[in-house]
Amino acid sequence: MRSEVIQIRTGSRETVVDLTAEIDAFLASGDGGDGLLSVWVPHATAGIAVIETGAGSDTDLLTALRDILPSDDRWGHRHGSAGHGRDHVLPGIVAPSMTVPVLDGRPMLGTWQSVCLVDTNRDNPVRSVRLSFLAG
Repeated sequence: MRSEVIQIRTGSRETVVDLTAEIDAFLASGDGGDGLLSVWVPHATAGIAVIETGAGSDTDLLTALRDILPSDDRWGHRHGSAGHGRDHVLPGIVAPSMTVPVLDGRPMLGTWQSVCLVDTNRDNPVRSVRLSFLAG
């Protein structure tokens, strides 16, 4: 198994960050081959999703999450910025990990699919993402 942690700057706003280029670079730095890629975000307030980006779906995802998880004072978890409790519920909806099949050193994503970091937490501007490749 080969593993690497990358740092992603998310800033101080809700965001969806496409990780596909970083994933391609990680896989290209190895020996190729077939296997499974694990993408894991070790944070209690972020998740990993496969969606289309650049055509509005990333913005639509954030809008849907705002509808499902409003940033208000209803949350029991109250430290951090206003409404921060919702950020701790996010990984229950957008999982903190994903496994992607890899064939011949390339992730087997569909034409419009991208692996993305989803971060609604405005309090932490940098996120770690662990990429681990298990050769088959």
